[in-house]
Amino acid sequence: MTWVEITTFALAVALLVASPGPNGVLIARTVPTSGVAAGFANIAGFFTAFYIHGTLSILGISIILLQSATAFTIVKYLGAAYLCWIGIKSLRQAIRREFSGPGNIAPARRKRSLWRAYVEGLLTNGLNPKVSMFYLAVFPQFIPASDHPVASAFLLVFVHSMINVIWFGAIIMLFSRLTGIARSSRFQRWLKGVTGVVFIGFGVKLASYRAPV
Repeated sequence: MTWVEITTFALAVALLVASPGPNGVLIARTVPTSGVAAGFANIAGFFTAFYIHGTLSILGISIILLQSATAFTIVKYLGAAYLCWIGIKSLRQAIRREFSGPGNIAPARRKRSLWRAYVEGLLTNGLNPKVSMFYLAVFPQFIPASDHPVASAFLLVFVHSMINVIWFGAIIMLFSRLTGIARSSRFQRWLKGVTGVVFIGFGVKLASYRAPV
């Protein structure tokens, strides 16, 4: 695999990572109330999920998801249900806070533990079969026949995961500098409402997604 191929893959992945998605919304929801460490725990969950998806793709299990309508449907609806559950939970919190008093709110009484934030990141990214399908689509295009397929595939997964860490790490630092604004009652209601709508939207979109034939 040449540097040109790696750079081309990195540019394509950077555009994918920077586009709006459930990972970014989860970070925006976590950092203002649970802190920077919890945000990086989210990222650690994303990071782990990329290697799970990469391993599944390399082992060919993702092909089974593509070929088996039942298996694909189960994974798809599990992911959609999880995203919708986060969305509904956020909308409920937004509605409840509409009737709270004015002024700024403190961090959540029960901050997310680092483990909980890690699991949220892992599930948000891991229950999305589109990541595995992305790997299945791009691996053949970037891995020459003369290269070792497993080593090359994990190199691409590493590039993808590190771009994810860099991008969302920068987003976390931005949110940490805006902590005062991010914890205001009005902003929190707005953020919870937007989070709820966006996550439900992603869930519905995933539920309606069809595997490429």
